Amino acid sequence: MNPRRRKQRPVTIYDGRTHLVVLCRGFLDGLPVFGYGEAPATLLTRSQLRAAGLRPGGADPVALLVFRHFKPYARETVAELFSVEKALPHRPATPAQRRAIRAALQARRTCQTCGEDVGYYVPTSTRQCWTCEGAELADPNPMTELATEVAA
Repeated sequence: MNPRRRKQRPVTIYDGRTHLVVLCRGFLDGLPVFGYGEAPATLLTRSQLRAAGLRPGGADPVALLVFRHFKPYARETVAELFSVEKALPHRPATPAQRRAIRAALQARRTCQTCGEDVGYYVPTSTRQCWTCEGAELADPNPMTELATEVAA
């Protein structure tokens, strides 16, 4: 018995190895739609595939997952479901990609004023470390000093 008394239809899904006969809510763009907790265990979302060390590998989604949020601005979310059988292992990063990532992270830790690696990510609004930013705020503007001397 369906606990939510929702009308469901049987659908056959081929996951790459076997044909699964499961109940779905309906169809959207030709793909079966499942609710939260209703999808077969052999179908995973992109984030679940990533957590398992897999990627879709160019395969099209097999089904859709629809779930609701408690937040008022996000009523329903639709996620694509991919077959575990058709998924490929994640490709490791090449040495050039690793060097580029290392250089980008180094640039985020470098202060533009003093040019030192400060060991933390500098704010993107100022691109300065806290020491340089504090010194800039503490130093009075030389033009302001000149204007006060001329006025006196």
